[in-house]
Amino acid sequence: QVQLVESGGGLVQAGGSLRLSCAASGRTATYYAAAWFRQASGKEHDFVARISGGGGSTDYADSVKGRFTVSRDNAKNMVYLQMNSLKPEDTAVYYCAANGLLGVAGRSRSAYDYWGQGTQVTVSS
Repeated sequence: QVQLVESGGGLVQAGGSLRLSCAASGRTATYYAAAWFRQASGKEHDFVARISGGGGSTDYADSVKGRFTVSRDNAKNMVYLQMNSLKPEDTAVYYCAANGLLGVAGRSRSAYDYWGQGTQVTVSS
């Protein structure tokens, strides 16, 4: 089992920045694939960004490309999402997800076995 705990959410004005953190514990596979998803009120989970186990490959949804950066520190079992130039439409609960077996996984929710509880990000206009 892998446990994921997100932190760093909050309320920010449009144009501001936040950094989300995801701490992994338990039976951690150091080089697991990880991703961030978000769910706005009344909507489906949307893919935001993903990162390979070694951190050398990243991928972003078009809506966040150029504004968000996903990174990881495997020595600390941490995955991060730096969010800049935030917009009101970025308001959502953000979830960290991990695949416990593979170093690379896709954009779909079904590619990830483990999920955090989510952290709320609210961007005011």
